[in-house]
Amino acid sequence: MALDELRTLITRHARAGVTSTPDGVHVALVEHPGEPEAATTGTVLAVVVQGAKRLALGDRVHDYRAGQYLVASLDLPVTGQFTEASPERPALGVGLTLRPSVVAELVLHPAARDLVAAGRGRAVPPGVAVSTAPPALLDAVLRLVRLLDRPRDLAVLGPMVEREILWLLLTGDQGATVRQLGLADSSHQHVGHAVRWLREHYAETVRVEDLAQLARMSPSAFHRAFRAVTAMSPIQFQKQIRLQAARVRLAVDPRDVAGAARAVGYESASQFSREYHRQFGAPPGSDAQRLRAAAAVEVTA
Repeated sequence: MALDELRTLITRHARAGVTSTPDGVHVALVEHPGEPEAATTGTVLAVVVQGAKRLALGDRVHDYRAGQYLVASLDLPVTGQFTEASPERPALGVGLTLRPSVVAELVLHPAARDLVAAGRGRAVPPGVAVSTAPPALLDAVLRLVRLLDRPRDLAVLGPMVEREILWLLLTGDQGATVRQLGLADSSHQHVGHAVRWLREHYAETVRVEDLAQLARMSPSAFHRAFRAVTAMSPIQFQKQIRLQAARVRLAVDPRDVAGAARAVGYESASQFSREYHRQFGAPPGSDAQRLRAAAAVEVTA
C-alpha cells in the first residue's frame, strides 16, 4: 500500500520535526503530541501518513489523520498540533508547497474549463479544507517522495509529478479551494491583498472599509468573503497576527511584556495580557519562560 511505503520513506528521510527540500517537498516526523503551537499555513498540501493532527483556524477546527490531506490556499495564522504521536509510533506527514503559477497554468488548460465555469457564482470556498486522499493522489505523492532518494531525478521529474498532484487536487473534493490559487480575480486573491497588508502592518490601526478598498470589494462583500476564507473577521485576524508576533518577541525577552504589547499595537497592557492568555493558555511572561525552557531542552537533547 502507498501509506506503508510512505511510512518507510519518511522515517528514512525526516529528522525530528520538519525536513524540507529546495523543491518545496516537506517530510515530518514527530514523536510527541506536544502543546498547540501558533504557526502559519503557507499555501500547502499536507498529507498525514501516520498519526493524527489538529489545526484550528479562527472558529474552525480541522482534525485529519492517516490517509487524509489538508490544503491551504492562503498563508493563514493557525494553531496546530499532532494529537497522536509516540516514539514507538511517531506521527508522519508529507507536504508540498502549492505554487500559484503552476496552479494557474493548469486552471487555464482547456480540460479545466468546465471546472472553472462550475465554480462561478458559488459561495466563497474556505481557505483551509480537509478531505480523504483518493488512491491516485496517494500514489502520486508516493512517487514524489521516492524521488528524494534520487536528487538529480527530483530536479527533472519532480515538476511533472507536482503537476499531476495539483491536477488531482483541482479535480478532487477540495478543487474549489485549490483553484482559487490560480485565478487572478478570485475571491481568495482579493482577500489575499488584505491578508498581506495586515501581515505587514499588523501594529497599525485599521478600518475594514480601507481593507475592502484594498481588496477592490464593497465593505459588506469583503467582510463576508474574508470570514468565509479565514474563519475570522479582519479585526480578529489582525489580533491573531499581533499575538503571534508578540510571542516571538517575548521568547527573546520574557521580562518586557509591556514593550511587546506596545510593539505589536496594543495600547492597554492589561487587554494584551487577557487576550494573550486566552490565545495561548498562559500569561505572557509565564508562556515565554515555558518556551525558552522547552528550547533549552531541545538544544541540550
